[in-house]
Amino acid sequence: MRSPAITLFLFLSAVFCFAQPKTRKVVFIIADGIPADLIEKADPSNLKSISAAGGYSRAYVGGEKGGYSQTPTISANGYNSLLTSTWVNKHNVWGNDIKAPDYNYWTIFRFLKTDQPSKKIGIFSTWTDNRTKLVGESLTATGGFKFDYVSDGYELDTAQFPHDKQSMYIHLIDERVAGDAAKCIKENAPDLSWVYLEYSDDMGHRYGNSPQMTEAIDYVDEQVGKIWDAIQYRQKNFNEDWLIIVTTDHGRDDKTGRNHGGQSERERTTWIVTNVKGLNGEFQGKTAIVDITPSIARFLQIRIPEERLREMDGVPFIGPISVSYPAGYRNGDSLFITWKAMEQTGDARIWYTTTNHFKEGGPDQFVLAGNCGLTEEQFAFRVSGEPADFYKIVIEGPHNAVNRWIISPH
Repeated sequence: MRSPAITLFLFLSAVFCFAQPKTRKVVFIIADGIPADLIEKADPSNLKSISAAGGYSRAYVGGEKGGYSQTPTISANGYNSLLTSTWVNKHNVWGNDIKAPDYNYWTIFRFLKTDQPSKKIGIFSTWTDNRTKLVGESLTATGGFKFDYVSDGYELDTAQFPHDKQSMYIHLIDERVAGDAAKCIKENAPDLSWVYLEYSDDMGHRYGNSPQMTEAIDYVDEQVGKIWDAIQYRQKNFNEDWLIIVTTDHGRDDKTGRNHGGQSERERTTWIVTNVKGLNGEFQGKTAIVDITPSIARFLQIRIPEERLREMDGVPFIGPISVSYPAGYRNGDSLFITWKAMEQTGDARIWYTTTNHFKEGGPDQFVLAGNCGLTEEQFAFRVSGEPADFYKIVIEGPHNAVNRWIISPH
């Protein structure tokens, strides 16, 4: 018969174990160049399994069409819009050559490593450029952090992956990348991982809307399934809560399905699949690729400094949000600001500055223009002094903030 002390000890131990919060982990996957209509016509069983746990939504890339944030629907542009939660007018990646990224706009990896240095990060990718140029591993300009787990550079390994005219070697590389990611997740469970799969984009460029493209989507689904299985293993056997996000970087042209880079609706229309609970109105509304990083940051409880939050163009699609869809214009010495209220209570505070020193690594001094009820969804005010050609506006609600530039034509 157990003594009362032992019984109490076992009871308290059980309560302590039960009460331990689950460790949160994230993996996001970019499957290159799959427009929303093709993913919806396919029968991707693993993606459907993930979305059944959370949700599926159409999304968009390309910034504001015809506006200051319009972004070419090209791969590296899309990757960096995801990584930094900014459009090309800020992150400055205009093409796949990645000439001059503006590292003042931090990636989700830098946010995590700065706030929680002990966390582990992984990258699994065909190309080394994703790690060395976009994320900027080991660069002074990005703080010098390094990935803990790396599987990339296979495009340079022509012995193991001899290049063939049909690009089957890219499929084999994707298989290796997905397998490495699944194995690493199962054995090491990085806190944040990026998996990049390329073969679908190659088939799009070669064959457009075709059986080959459909087959490539099936391959993507199988590869995602390996990673999804590893996540489910971790969740079953460890005290972990995993977020998986699967998306694409751009759509394809209407005519042939071979091209992208422009601003047609099909090139701009993408999709997001996730297993997460608590999806809000942003997810089923006008979700953008820039919404992914703030959603990951919220899930991982990353503390982002106010001056950096004010620059992010995305809105979390997880949990409560207050404000979205900012717009505005100048008329003489007055600014007119609008937004969409995402909740029915609380106030909006409107801030502005006429400088953009942040882009060069400096501070901007914001002035509080005023506040009003969120549901008013508009605010007008006169600016002091001579009207400027540039205004950076921030609309701040209880749960999130959004920003808008107002640029006067010359």
